[in-house]
Amino acid sequence: MNDEQKHHLKDIDRTVVWHPFTQMRDYADEDPIIISHGDGVYLVDIDGNHYLDGFSSMWCNVHGHRVAEIDCAIRAQLDRVAHSTLLGLSNIPAVQLAEKLVQIAPRGLSRVFYSDSGATAVEVAVKMAFQYWQQRAHPRRKKDTFLHLTKSYHGDTMGAVSVGGIAHFHSVYRPLLFSSISAPVPHPYRCEHCNGSCDKTCFGTLEKIIAEHADRLAAFIVEPLVQGAGGMLMHPPGYLKYAAELCDKYDVLLIADEVATGFGRTGKMFACEHENVTPDILCLGKGLTGGYLPVAATLATDEVYNAFLGDYAEMKTFFHGHTYTGNPLGCVAALATIEKFETDRTLEKLQYKIAYLAKQLQRFRDFTHVGDVRQTGFIVAIELVLDRKNKTPYPFEDRTGHRVCDVARENGLLIRPLVNTVVLMPPFAITKREIDHMLDIICDAIIAVTEGDERWHEEFL
Repeated sequence: MNDEQKHHLKDIDRTVVWHPFTQMRDYADEDPIIISHGDGVYLVDIDGNHYLDGFSSMWCNVHGHRVAEIDCAIRAQLDRVAHSTLLGLSNIPAVQLAEKLVQIAPRGLSRVFYSDSGATAVEVAVKMAFQYWQQRAHPRRKKDTFLHLTKSYHGDTMGAVSVGGIAHFHSVYRPLLFSSISAPVPHPYRCEHCNGSCDKTCFGTLEKIIAEHADRLAAFIVEPLVQGAGGMLMHPPGYLKYAAELCDKYDVLLIADEVATGFGRTGKMFACEHENVTPDILCLGKGLTGGYLPVAATLATDEVYNAFLGDYAEMKTFFHGHTYTGNPLGCVAALATIEKFETDRTLEKLQYKIAYLAKQLQRFRDFTHVGDVRQTGFIVAIELVLDRKNKTPYPFEDRTGHRVCDVARENGLLIRPLVNTVVLMPPFAITKREIDHMLDIICDAIIAVTEGDERWHEEFL
């Protein structure tokens, strides 16, 4: 590709493409990165620059880019059929993947409903839970609302937004949403109860809220162990198990949104396994296809599924679907992704990398402007603060997290911030040497931005 072609692509990107979660006025002034190809844990742009994919292309690339086994599976399926509907029909990969998901999911989840993204998997779960209770009619119960945690994120469709809790993403849409109930986020670093020394007050608060609203609650939806887009907020041990017990006690469905935490991110195949929890409904996406194709799944128990069975005239059918539900190409990608977990012993080998990453992260704990370093499995969050002692955050308008990630990008690392929190979630194929390289770049970027801010303030004063 010559320079003229490159400039043309960049001009079109700036003037025609509308990017998600991006202020396009700022983007129009930047030199955009346009990816040409990938290889392992690296992405390469049209200018030939190599970048370590430190956030797994939005948390979904599991085994790396251009994985031979997944590439071959997709090519072979192209010789058969690329797509056929699942409405009243089926296809071989969709059937095989459903069987596999039931085998590896927490025991008791026995039915698989396909969609095409994490948000739609949640949308399915919300509608499924609501309709379940309508068809299990109880004269004294409406069961028409949902409980979620503050700072939770479950996607950007209207139902998913309604059970989310990130105001700066979604407050503008509030008039379009259905009402829901929230419980305080169990976030030890910024807990409103325990001030850094967990006394499990949030456990009792959760029970009070569920007990008060049990007659109306269709479900409690939770991101198990780690709340992703809210800032990689990591729950205290036992919270998920306790929440599951409360849902059983008060007859409330439990929806586990494992779109971000599933497929090895926490060190086990699913986060729920850490506390031996089987939710009533499980939402999957992102890593399901190894970051190749948009396939998602919502798994349910027989108890939920059976509420939708009846005579045709009873109208108990689940009236929901997607054009590309159970797409054969996506399903074979998912099957190859799961098979690679098994043949390569990915989770077994990942344990050493998790421990090594934890050891190497210690260097950040003494940084003047690092307030908290959080890790669950292969998920890491480094929270930047203006004042470490008082946990004072940088002002939103300072774009501190963005500036750190910009410096990292200039030095060959692609990551995205969650406001002032730098997030690392690399592909599992990353090596020890590449982990060191990634952390070196982040270390230099944090120092460059935060110490640069200090010098600016000193000169200004």
